[in-house]
Amino acid sequence: MRTPHSWRLVKLLAVSSVLVLTAQFLVSTRTQHPAKPDGLTVQRGGALSPHTYHYTLDQPAVCRHRRPFLVFMVPVAPQEAAAREAVRTTWGAPGQDTLTLFFTGLPEGPRVSSIQDKLEDESGTHADIVQMNFRDSYQNLTIKTVLMMNWVATHCPNATYVMKVDADIFVNVFHLLGWLRSAPRRGFITGSVISDGRPRRDNSSKWYVSEEQFPEDRFPRYVSGAGYVLSADLAGRISWASRFVRMISMEDVYVGLCLRVLGVRPVYSFSLLPPRNLFEIRDLAYDRCAFAKLIIVNGFKPSKLLHAWRDFSKDHGSC
Repeated sequence: MRTPHSWRLVKLLAVSSVLVLTAQFLVSTRTQHPAKPDGLTVQRGGALSPHTYHYTLDQPAVCRHRRPFLVFMVPVAPQEAAAREAVRTTWGAPGQDTLTLFFTGLPEGPRVSSIQDKLEDESGTHADIVQMNFRDSYQNLTIKTVLMMNWVATHCPNATYVMKVDADIFVNVFHLLGWLRSAPRRGFITGSVISDGRPRRDNSSKWYVSEEQFPEDRFPRYVSGAGYVLSADLAGRISWASRFVRMISMEDVYVGLCLRVLGVRPVYSFSLLPPRNLFEIRDLAYDRCAFAKLIIVNGFKPSKLLHAWRDFSKDHGSC
């Protein structure tokens, strides 16, 4: 017969075991599947599913026999052949450590057939264009970004880093590659970090976000979509997290919302002497030695990029 003291001991041990098992379950759940933030839980039709789209132009074998250190993902409109060629000739030129891919949607307007034919010819020549079956527009840039992430995670799983960068950006690939050698290789994303972004409720704004899409008053930290770098493991994780986040057209904010689901915090990248952001999203006049200390600079149309690169690629090391 058990004494009252022994019964209390049995109950105490039972309760302790339940608490330990519960804690282990919660920790395991948090590690494998981060909790969805309040207000961002998916409702029907509210999230992206990369598997509902397919590729009309594809390069599935591009990473099959190589392990690129850095993959450039460049979103671009179908008709922007000059921008693609400028990137191929400058910072996106084929290299041992880098791979450049251009991601586009379907053309619109009266010249659809002509644009598509030229795009297919260009793809046959360079084998660096991935085209997806949605209308290429600003409103669909978030779809394009998530599909880029999913594509790279699927077809280039051995890459070390990925950079999402617009075609009108000057990229100091020499500084970038050296700088990345000492950067974290998992759970890492950096760029021009925006920590005070707020949704615009004016429905005439290009950046309008409704309260239904995002009910909070302030966005979580995110990196400007002009150009940011992430460890390659995050590409697949962001694609996975997109199923838990309501669709909004601001792709850089959307990536920030996916990062919040994952519990990943974007980090600043800056130089100390002089103190400045390495990811410069303002338009700056070309200055070889100033640009030698930066990773990106905004505002370079094809002719301007080609002109600046001719000088920079020859003499940047002398600064």
